[in-house]
Amino acid sequence: MILLWHNPKCSKSRQVLALLRKTGHEVHERRYLENAPTRAEIETALSLLRVRPIGMMRPNETLFKELGLTLDSQDTTLIEAMAHHPRLIERPILFANGRAIIGRPPETALTIL
Repeated sequence: MILLWHNPKCSKSRQVLALLRKTGHEVHERRYLENAPTRAEIETALSLLRVRPIGMMRPNETLFKELGLTLDSQDTTLIEAMAHHPRLIERPILFANGRAIIGRPPETALTIL
């Protein structure tokens, strides 16, 4: 199964979805802003991405600064912030074949298929 944490308002997310469909892949969309991932799901995503929490976040997002977060914030603090404010999660994230990747640029999504 191919799962895409998708934000339809994001051009990169739309590009990844279109690319996957164009190449004949069936994609299950999770609109993560409407159906926010749990802390456990975020931790699983981090494990599959093999990144620290900051590597899965949008530090230039205004909310990031409003919450007082920094690049040096503790991992647990960042994970909690993503769980409570999914807008902070970088997008799109593609899950397939027991792996995950952030689809930036969009073509990188194909590397785990």
